[in-house]
Amino acid sequence: MGNNHTPCKQIVVVSGKGGTGKTTLAASLSVLTAKRVMADADVDAADLHILLKPQLQNSYPYVGGKKAFIDSFRCTQCGICEEYCRFDAIQDYRVDPLACEGCGFCMQLCPQQAIDFREVVSGFYHEGLIDGGKFVDAVLRPGEGNSGKLVSQVKKRAAALAESTELEWLIVDGPPGIGCPVNASLTGVDLAVMVTEPTVSGLHDLERLVQLIHRFRIPAGVVINKADLNDVICSQIESFAENEQLPLLGKIPFDETVVTALLEEKIITEFPDCPAAREIVQIYQNINTFFEIKTGN
Repeated sequence: MGNNHTPCKQIVVVSGKGGTGKTTLAASLSVLTAKRVMADADVDAADLHILLKPQLQNSYPYVGGKKAFIDSFRCTQCGICEEYCRFDAIQDYRVDPLACEGCGFCMQLCPQQAIDFREVVSGFYHEGLIDGGKFVDAVLRPGEGNSGKLVSQVKKRAAALAESTELEWLIVDGPPGIGCPVNASLTGVDLAVMVTEPTVSGLHDLERLVQLIHRFRIPAGVVINKADLNDVICSQIESFAENEQLPLLGKIPFDETVVTALLEEKIITEFPDCPAAREIVQIYQNINTFFEIKTGN
């Protein structure tokens, strides 16, 4: 590859809670952009693949940490490890891998050195093909931790694909909330698109998310989904965004066509004449304008 490749434009679609329409918007942006990598960073409940239907190419194991294992041949059943395990992960001289937090304290205590510390596969991340681009997502096994590290792995792989194939966009469907996985999804992005809805909880969760965004010092904009369901709170969200100097990227109206599209596992832009699809096209244009201003083009 040459050295004149322009770095891809990296955006993440996030929300203060689940169910705001984040994945629907991310899938629509996938259709509207060309030459892109799509990454689903919601490793606890990945669902972007349902709409984009990628063709699987590769799958890789993810090692999230280590777990304790007791060697029954060396163990003298003294019970010290069980007595001092603060997570109650050891019962009858066996380690429950779901309860084990991988701290390694039991291994340090064991007088017979009968406890081993082994790497364990905590999940898998996948890459595939979509029309005009690449796709990366992951699945964390139930009960496993370190989801933020897996999100970082997903983003790292997506960025590598974007660079190696000279794609123009990296669009991340971020996890909901403000926890560790969201922190990982925000790292290194050019723009955070925050999706909210006109409810009391929607505004509250947006306020928490904005505090996090400001800590990262990331350019961000707001999208209000189902904006016409509550005019009063919608106006409050607009005022809040203005006070925080956050551009309003768009207001998607409530549209029953969205429900129809999701039931048919289709992307809303496949219904171009519906109000929601038209507004999402405008949101895409506003995102383009942001990057034009940023680059001075």
